[in-house]
Amino acid sequence: MSAPARTLAMGENEAVGAARPTIDAPFGRALTRLGHERPEIVGLTADLGKYTDILPFRDAFPERFFNIGMAEQNLVAVAAGLARTGLVPFATTYGVFASRRAFDFVAIALAHSNLNVKIIAGLPGLTTGYGGTHQAIEDLALMRMIPGLTIIDPCDAIEIEAATEAIAAYHGPVYMRLLRGAVPAVFDPGYRFEIGKARQLREGKDVGIISTGFMTERALDAAEILAKEVASVAVLHVPTIKPFDAEAVAAFAAGVDRVVTAENHVAVGGLASLVVETLFDAGIARKVTRIGLPDRYIECGAVPTLQARYGLTTEAVVASIAELT
Repeated sequence: MSAPARTLAMGENEAVGAARPTIDAPFGRALTRLGHERPEIVGLTADLGKYTDILPFRDAFPERFFNIGMAEQNLVAVAAGLARTGLVPFATTYGVFASRRAFDFVAIALAHSNLNVKIIAGLPGLTTGYGGTHQAIEDLALMRMIPGLTIIDPCDAIEIEAATEAIAAYHGPVYMRLLRGAVPAVFDPGYRFEIGKARQLREGKDVGIISTGFMTERALDAAEILAKEVASVAVLHVPTIKPFDAEAVAAFAAGVDRVVTAENHVAVGGLASLVVETLFDAGIARKVTRIGLPDRYIECGAVPTLQARYGLTTEAVVASIAELT
C-alpha cells in the first residue's frame, strides 16, 4: 500500500494536471522577455517573489523590481502610483490577498482611474493545500464585479506566456490568475490568445463543456475518454472571464444537447453563473451541469487528494458527463 500524498511545502510546485510536458515559470519567462523589449515594464511583489515566478525578472532587472513587503493594499497603491508616471507595473501576490484583502484598492486606486496595472494572482482555486486562508476559490466572482477590470484565467504554460504578452500590450487594469512552477503545456506552441475571446478546442454534439483555467485540460482529457464509447463531447475554452465572450458561448451552447461548465472556483459567481446569464439573455434553454467547488472553505491537505475529493479531476468530469448520457 502506497503512502498517502503529503501536503506540499509552500515553495514546492502544486499538482495541476495530467502527465504532460511542463514549462518552468512561464510567467517569469514571458515577463523577462518583455522586459528586454520594454523598459517601462516594472515588477512588484508583496514578499512573494519566490512563489509567484517573478524572480527571473528580478534577476534580469534588479533596478526595476520592488518588494513592497507583506502589505497587499500598499502593493496595489504603489503600483497605481508607478502607473501614473507612465510605467507598466506587474504586481504579484496570491489571489486571496489581491481579491479579499486589497479589493477596495483594486476597485478605486486602479479600476476607477483605468490605470495600466497588471495583477498576477497566484494559488488560484484549489492549487494549494494550505486551506481557506490561501485558496482563492471565490476571486473570479469578486473581481468580475469591479467595472473596467479585465480578468483572465489561463489554462496552461503556453497560454500564460501568450496572455502575459497580450496584457502587456493592453492598456488598462488586469487581474490574471497564475499557475506557477512547472506548468503543463496543453496547447501547441503556436496557440494564439486574444483578450475577450473564447476558443473552441473540440467539436461534438451530445455534450458541450465550457471550461476555464486548468479545468480545460481536464475537459479535453475527459472528452477524449468519453468519445470512445459514451458521447460526442465538444469543448469551449473561455480564458477571459471579463470581458466575457457571450456570443461564442451562446453559439456553442446552441449546438449541443447538454451544457457542462467546469471551473477551478466555487460553482457560483464565476464561469457557471456567466454561462447561465448568457443563455438566459440569449433565450437558449439548456440544462447546465456545473462542475466547481462547493460553497464552503476547503480544508488543508495534499492537492491531488483535495482535487479528487471536490471533483476537479478528469475522472470526476467523466463521471459527471456519463451520468447525463
